[in-house]
Order: sequence, then structure tokens, then C-alpha cells
Amino acid sequence: MGVPAFFRWLSRKYPSIIVHCVEEKAKECNGVRIPVDTTKPNPNEVEFDNLYLDMNGIIHPCTHPEDKPAPKNEDEMMVAIFEYIDRLFNIVRPRRVLYMAIDGVAPRAKMNQQRSRRFRASKEGVELVEEKQRMREEIIQKGGYLPPEEIKERFDSNCITPGTEFMDNLAQCLRYYVADRLSNDPGWKNVVVFLSDASVPGEGEHKIMDFIRRQRAQPNHDPSTHHCLCGADADLIMLGLATHEPNFTIIREEFKPNKPRPCALCGQMGHDIKECQGVAREKQGQHDEFADTMPSSEQEFIFIRLCVLREYLSRELTMASLPFPFDFERSVDDWVFMCFFVGNDFLPHLPSLEIREGAIDRLVNIYKDVVHKTGGYLTQSGYVNLERVELIMQAVGVAEDNIFKKRKEDDENFKRRNKEKRKRMKAERQGPAFLTTGQFAPQALGRRDQPDPVQNARHQAYEMRMNSEQHNKNAAQSLKAMMRNRGNVSAGPRDGADQRGAKRKAEDSDSEPEPEDNVRLWEDGWKQRYYKTKFDVDVTDEDFRKKVVRSYVEGLCWVLRYYYQGCASWKWYFPFHYAPFASDFKGINDMFTDFEKGTKPFKPLEQLMGVFPAASGNFLPPSWRNLMTSPDSSIIDFYPDDFAIDLNGKKYAWQGVALLPFVDERRLRAALAVVYPDLTSEEVRRNSLGSDMLFLGKSHPLFDFIHELYRTETQQAAELPAELCHGLQGMLSLDDDPVLPDQTVKSPVPMLRDISLSSAVSVKFQDPLYADGFVFKAVLLPGAKIPTKVLKPGDWEKGNREPWRPQLGFNPNRHQAHLDQSAFRALGHSLNRNQHGGGQYSNTPPPGSYQQRNYRPPRSSGHQPYQHSRQNALLGAPPSFHQPQLPRQPYGGGHGWERATQAQTTAYQQNLSRGGAGPGGYQQRYDHRRDDWHERRDNRGQQHQSFTSGRGYPPPPPPPPPARRYHWN
Repeated sequence: MGVPAFFRWLSRKYPSIIVHCVEEKAKECNGVRIPVDTTKPNPNEVEFDNLYLDMNGIIHPCTHPEDKPAPKNEDEMMVAIFEYIDRLFNIVRPRRVLYMAIDGVAPRAKMNQQRSRRFRASKEGVELVEEKQRMREEIIQKGGYLPPEEIKERFDSNCITPGTEFMDNLAQCLRYYVADRLSNDPGWKNVVVFLSDASVPGEGEHKIMDFIRRQRAQPNHDPSTHHCLCGADADLIMLGLATHEPNFTIIREEFKPNKPRPCALCGQMGHDIKECQGVAREKQGQHDEFADTMPSSEQEFIFIRLCVLREYLSRELTMASLPFPFDFERSVDDWVFMCFFVGNDFLPHLPSLEIREGAIDRLVNIYKDVVHKTGGYLTQSGYVNLERVELIMQAVGVAEDNIFKKRKEDDENFKRRNKEKRKRMKAERQGPAFLTTGQFAPQALGRRDQPDPVQNARHQAYEMRMNSEQHNKNAAQSLKAMMRNRGNVSAGPRDGADQRGAKRKAEDSDSEPEPEDNVRLWEDGWKQRYYKTKFDVDVTDEDFRKKVVRSYVEGLCWVLRYYYQGCASWKWYFPFHYAPFASDFKGINDMFTDFEKGTKPFKPLEQLMGVFPAASGNFLPPSWRNLMTSPDSSIIDFYPDDFAIDLNGKKYAWQGVALLPFVDERRLRAALAVVYPDLTSEEVRRNSLGSDMLFLGKSHPLFDFIHELYRTETQQAAELPAELCHGLQGMLSLDDDPVLPDQTVKSPVPMLRDISLSSAVSVKFQDPLYADGFVFKAVLLPGAKIPTKVLKPGDWEKGNREPWRPQLGFNPNRHQAHLDQSAFRALGHSLNRNQHGGGQYSNTPPPGSYQQRNYRPPRSSGHQPYQHSRQNALLGAPPSFHQPQLPRQPYGGGHGWERATQAQTTAYQQNLSRGGAGPGGYQQRYDHRRDDWHERRDNRGQQHQSFTSGRGYPPPPPPPPPARRYHWN
């Protein structure tokens, strides 16, 4: 969905929906890699039935990654995609179905966004090349150093579009990959694999949703199926809720902002191309062996539990005293519908609704206030009640003027805070570049207390030495650059002084250039200026405003139908770049009736002509490409070399609106009719629409049925037996180029071996068909197993004496770990002594028993000497905590300390009853043995080496603490 901040808002408002994935890694033994056994139970303590992969979210990061070196060729890209799917299969471990869906030809409404993205990508690529060339010339002229420019063919990500040779090759590689895994991986042997490649029309995620909708409408569907959908788009959350399946989880990469990226000029980390100074790269490693490596960490994954999101929404949307029965499933559909107003892939968001300003919360509050007047819900199974929607829009329209003024006020406050922050940072930078700590740190005059101890003197000296050397290097490099530049200066000294003054002025400036905003929504007359600036019409033109509102209302109906019933029209699209105001939604009940029936999708090459810029014309046949560039072309106006980007009140270009002309379908088809005869047979094949494929292995119960179809060469489609495939239904037909058992499958990737004896079989698959006008019910199916509640009930304290135990992960019965006395001693060993102030556990409060009864703090005041504290840690004494004991605040996990204290008291009492503590127990026995231990210490130290090296015994345990440090009562 076109709401960049939606997932961030959702995860902050409903934090319990996120669970970090537990991933089992492959191991190596004697140089041999041992793969993960995916037949074992899932380490995440949950078993998934079906895994769905929105493949475009996998293809893009594997072909042009941002945080690591890009693959060198297309073969490496395919291997990276295989490895990515392997990781996901290892984490999820589906037991029934794996569905891989690649984006096919999209509806016309989506093609407008695809066109905008691809034109932007082409324009940004050209601008980046020009910027690199300009910066390179400036740096070299100033005497800087840059590595020689590599002549490297740039990967055009626009090729990830249906109809290109790249997508056709990807489909062949995935067929090989599936056959290999079904033949060689035990975890795949009972899994049915569906592959819907780019030749099948529809977006990947919507092909998946169509599959789920059609299967759950069958009588043999298991209503408790646990679905897991992989994808990074925010609209997957909406689609998962729209299925009304109670067990639905989304897996996606964990978003980590501000990842370091190398400079596009020098390839070094720590700065971007605009800040590059042309400084020579430092040696990486002793022999520069790490010169070509980038610091990167493996991307982690998270689960989004939609069952927990349904719990949150149940609390938020439940309304009392309604004039009609409350239906939670219907209220979820209304919540999904209201989210469309803040943006999606098919409509621009309303000017007064911004996700960052709490627009969804505002809509929900208005919805709960107005729903008593509406007399019912806004939607039902994907169909909109426009009369009730108008009441919501009018309530938003009343607040529009205040929303715009509040937005301007917040923006001014944000700029003021940023300006103050820059001033503070500038003042801090004026201090010394490096200031040592510990006993070497400068001390304020008149300070009476002792300086902090040096926690690691050798490391402290090393830091001081390295920082000093770094400052010397920087000064030397600056001097060399200045000397080299002296021979290249052509301007006079006055010009150089002016340039330095201008640079200094720009750096010292506290203000940033602001984009011009002629609309000024925060001032009176904003509606007049908006329509005049954006649409070039006067606000008094009621007919035009109604035309824009009518198109937007049609869009709302189309989007909701698309999410709940499938594509209502392949040719409808919103014909404007901007949305109307909420206050303009008047009399909308009669603005929409229904969509045109029987529309068909574009063919793949036709879509390429509709979304590609002329710079990507090399993926098209020559005669088709000529229509993009020839001045005599009848559609040359569809492919401008340059276009404007309207920031529309935003700050960055990627947030703006690309003002591209809309493609006229009739003109496009008329121009293509002339060049269609020029297509080769291979291009005709790539331009045709395909079908889904079903793969399975020999051990699956359905294998004999499909093998019999090929043996008898049945030409008619056969119905899939539901009893052999976990209730799945559909139609099967023979493939023209199938994967057959006991035959060789050629590898399309040269670096991968052929499959000599395949154990897989493939067949064409078609989803169950339904009559025209059939409505898929958006309801919770009877017999569905509802997951265990995760959130804390609101009335828990009233009816329960025990504290609430939050659920960690998917397992509701997971036991929480508590620290006892021995654990705190081990924790003392694990503290990081090399950091100032201790390690990450240094602020952990000790159990109450240490202060209340058993433990006496050290007598010495002030800081404990370093060697003495280190000796205590080595001897097993618990860590010393000098900060005052603060009163503990009650919170969700605060009762763990109380249980830890009770466990320690119980352990102490048991030890006391056995005679192991007290004056005559542990203490006397330790005093009696202490002298013998000191006498044998030297001999044991001599024998220790022979024990550990000769027989592999572990070292002896550390001695117990000194007698005077503990006083057991």
C-alpha cells in the first residue's frame, strides 16, 4: 500500500503484534555444510500449514541490494533468490502448501503507479550519473584522490516487469529450483508447491488472496488452516484481515533505518556522494585483505500476528448501545476501508488525512460517533454503502480547516526544535575532538572526590594512541591535498576567498531551503488556491469538482471490491493526480452504480509499452521501441524525456507527485496494431498469458493421480481430489513442457548441476470457478479454531490474585526463566569490565534478599578499587551495586523480581534445614577447609595444565568466597 508510515504507526500503536523469528542456522563439520532439517518441529513453537511468497519482495533485494555488493550477473541473482527462499522455508516450515506468486500484468489502476515508479527510477539513474561525473571533476580538480571509474553495466531494475526476458528466465529457474528441492530436501516431500509466474495476470499478493478466497469457499476447506504470508508491503496486513481467517501471520524483514551505505564515488563508508572529499582509502587489514568487503549483517525477520491485531481491534472497535447488533467481523471490514483514505496504490490520499498525524485514529473516533446515525456498517463483503460513507466524510470536512492549521503549527515547532538541535551540536563540536576518560581525564578545579579508576589501563592507552595517530593522519592528508591543489589553482586569491566565505556561510546557516508552497492550506482561501494550482480550474466550477469526487468514489468502491472479491474491472483507473477534499463529498450516494463487465487485462508487452520510459526501451522489440523515440510516432507524447515532480507540500522528491501524462488505451492499441506483425515466435510466446503450475514429489498422496494423467495423456481437465490434498480443490491439466519423475531436469543456471533423476512432477492448475456475480462472504467460517488470547484482559485484577503473565512468542505455555543466587554470581562474571560504568547488565538491581537479610555491602566508601572488584568477580562474589536502591515501580514484568526473591528464600531455607548454612554449617566447613586449600593451591596449579591438555578435563571450579564477606544469619 502507498502508505510509507503505516507499518511504523501500526507497530507502535499495537506493539504485541510483533514477534522476532527464531532461525536455525546450517552447521559445518570438517568443511562440509550440514543443512537444516526442516522436518523437525518449528523452533518458533508454532506449526504453519501454508506459506505464501510475494516474490517481487524477494526479487528486488536479491537483484539490486542496498546493504551489500550487488550480484555480478544474472546467474548470481538467481542463486541469491534460491537462498532467500530457503531461509524463509527454514523459518516457517510449511507442512501443506508453498505458494510462490510473481507479479503479472496489473490492472489499469495499478499501472499508473508502476508507470510513475519506472519513470522516476530512470530519471534518478540519469541524474545520479551526472552528479557523479560533476563531483568527480570537482574533487580531482581540488587534488583529491578517487579510484578509477569502473566500466560496469548498470542493472536496470525495470526489467522486473512481466514480458521481459529476465522474467521469463526467472520462471524457468524457479521450475528447476522447485524440482530440485522436491527431489532432494526431506522437508519438501509432503508439500504441494504452486508457482504463479509473471505470465499469469494479476499482482502477486492479489493472486495469493484469490487462491485463499476460492479455497475457503469450498466445502472441504479446513477453517483452522494456519496461513503465513511473506511480503514487505503494508497492504498485506489489510489483505490478511480481509480474509477473516483467524490464524493468519505475516513474515517480513525487520526494518532497520539509517543503514550505512558506501559513497557512490570513492566506495568508502561514513559519508555520501555530496560529502565526499576525495581522501585516499585507509588500508583494510594488515595486507589490505578486506578492501572489497562491506560491513553487513544478515537481515533478520519478524512475524506480524494478525490474530493479536484482531484482539487490539476488538477492544478499539467494540461499541455499546448500538441500534443494531454489533458484528466484529463487519467492524474490521470498515476499519480496513477507512485505511484506504490515508493512501493506497490506486488512489491519492485526501489532503486532510496524513498517517503521521493520527488520521486513522481520527477516522475511528468519527466512525464510532457517527455509526449510531448511520444505522449500520459502512461495508459488507466488499460492497460500500455510500450514504453512510458520506456522513463520515462530512464529519472529517468540518475539521479540515483546523487540521491544516495544526499541521502548519506542528511543522513550525519541528523546524524550531531542529534549529536548536543544530546549534547545540555545533557548540559541542567546538570542544576537543577526543577526551580521554578514567584517571587520565581532565579534572575540574576544586573537585574533592577521587577520579574514576581506569578499568582497563592497556585499552585506555591504546585508545589514546590510536586517536592521536588518526588526528596526525588527517592533518597530513589535508596538507598533501592543499599542496597538490596549489599547482591547479587558476583563480586569484580574491576568488578563492569568496568561495571559502560562501562555503562557510552555507555551513553555518541554520535554515534549510524550503520548497515553494503556493497552496498554503493553513491560510484562508485554501480550497480556491488548491483547485486553481492543482487542477487549473476555479473553485466555483461545481461540475468539475463533482467529476473529481465521482472518480474518487468509484475508486473507493473499486479498491474495496479488489480486496474482497477480486478485480472488478481491468480497465478502470483514477484519471487525476490529486484527490478532492473531504468536504467535497456531497450527494455521493448516486455517483456510482457498477463497473463495466467483461474487461480483459493487457498483454505483457502491451503493459511494457504503458509503464516503461524510453530509456528502458531495450527490453522491447525494435519496432515497438521505435514508437517511444521516433518524432513521427503517434504516441510519442506518452514518453517525455523530462517531467515535473510536484512536492505537494512534502520535503523530498520521492514524496512528491510525478506529473506524467496518462496513457490513452485506445491510442496505444491503435499504434501497436501496426507493429504486432513484427514479433518473432519467441516474443509471441512471451506476450501470451500463462497459467499456474502445481508441483509435488513422489511421496505425496496425489502423485499417483497426476502420474496417471500423463500416462493416459488425458486431454480434458481433471478435478483435483480434495481428499488427497488437504481439502484443496481445482482443475488439473497437462503441461506442454512438464517436469516428470525419473527424468533429467536441465539446470538453467550454469553454476548449478542438473537433476539426474527427478522425483517431482508438474501439472497446470486452475482455481475453482464460480458463477458471475458470486459473492465471497467476508465472515468467520464455522468450526474455525480461535487462537488463545494474548493481550491482558481489562478485568484481570478483579477476578485473579496471580499476576498477569504475558505471552512470549507463539507458545502460551512457555515458562519464564528466573534468576537465583547462582545465576547472579554467573552474571557477575559476565559483566563487561572494559566499558565505562560496567556492561549491559550493570544496572540490574540485585534480589531483595541481598539487602534485607543475607548480604552486607562493603564497608569502604566511594568507588571500589579496580583490582579488588575484579578479584571479587573472579572469586564468585555477586556484583557490587553502589547506586541507592530505588523503589520498584509495578509494571507488567515487575513480579519476576518478587518470584526470584521467593525462590532464593526457599532455597536458603532448604539449605538451612539440611545443615548447610548458619554458624555450624557452611561457614565452619569452609573455615576448616580454607587452610588446606591454600596449602594445596600451588600444586593444583601445576597439575592443572596436564589435566586440561592431556585428558581434556575441565578446569577446577573457582574457590568459594572469603569467609568474612558473607554473614549467614
